[in-house]
Amino acid sequence: MKFSVSGRTAATGLVAAAVSTVMLLTDGSLAGAAPGPAQAAAPDIPVANVKAHLAQLQSIATANGGNRAHGKAGYKASLDYVKGKLDAAGFTTTVQTFTSSGATDYNLIADWPGGDTDHVVMSGSHLDSVSAGPGINDNGSGSAAVLETALAVSRAGYQPAKHLRFAWWGAEELGMVGSRNYVNGLSTANRSKISDYLNFDMIASPNPGYFVYDDDPTIEKTFKDYFTGLNITTEPETEGDGRSDHAPFKSAGIPVGGLFSGADYIKTAAQKAAWGGTSGKAFDPCYHRSCDTSTNIDDTALDHNSDAIAHAVWELSL
Repeated sequence: MKFSVSGRTAATGLVAAAVSTVMLLTDGSLAGAAPGPAQAAAPDIPVANVKAHLAQLQSIATANGGNRAHGKAGYKASLDYVKGKLDAAGFTTTVQTFTSSGATDYNLIADWPGGDTDHVVMSGSHLDSVSAGPGINDNGSGSAAVLETALAVSRAGYQPAKHLRFAWWGAEELGMVGSRNYVNGLSTANRSKISDYLNFDMIASPNPGYFVYDDDPTIEKTFKDYFTGLNITTEPETEGDGRSDHAPFKSAGIPVGGLFSGADYIKTAAQKAAWGGTSGKAFDPCYHRSCDTSTNIDDTALDHNSDAIAHAVWELSL
């Protein structure tokens, strides 16, 4: 996040007909994909897998001057790592190149084959860190969880009615440069095809909160219902308004939503009572600092938020 600037079979004919209808709507055949089975609920996202991606991002930063920042070798190595995983899983990947502050940078876009490309559910996160540190919570956490959700789509052979697209943005820390470049490059027709943009920027803060973007009501309800099922209260996300990669999408009229676990604001006593942790302390005391390493992660928040991402991707793409 940049610095502040302003989801039995029954014997009766009725149920059988209903099942057939669901299969027609979700098996991908409407978009020309090979027919598949009726879709199951979203899978559990193994937090160990997400943490393995974070370990790789930490290793990349350590090998490249301690960061994964815009224009630096650590950023490109991070992008290459994510791209390699997606290519091997059957995604169609595209690397977009742009220039900012005199340096070349990149966005990574990954499309899952099938689904109605006139109705796209898109999930994204910024992959760059600040130059001061490796950026493992900000925003390795969101990047790793989105990556593992995409890999879960591949493992499940998921064929939803809508088209799935995933993105990793460059130069967010310079002012959402990569995501703005992407949105500005879309035609009006292609912007209108994005049904939902889901953004995940810092989802494993060490003194975590559970914040849900209060932008699009349908997306917001999808996330809130998931956390209600876990008996976790949520609050509207206001700290990051205008500070992350959903902003260019929102400005273009695209429905947006997402999750956030807190940055440099201070946890209140009421929030401690709801979520645990320590009141009077920042949600992430290592925000934009060199100590934002692989030790700067709350595993429980990472686990819950990763599962919530998969739930929303499955629910919104039916």
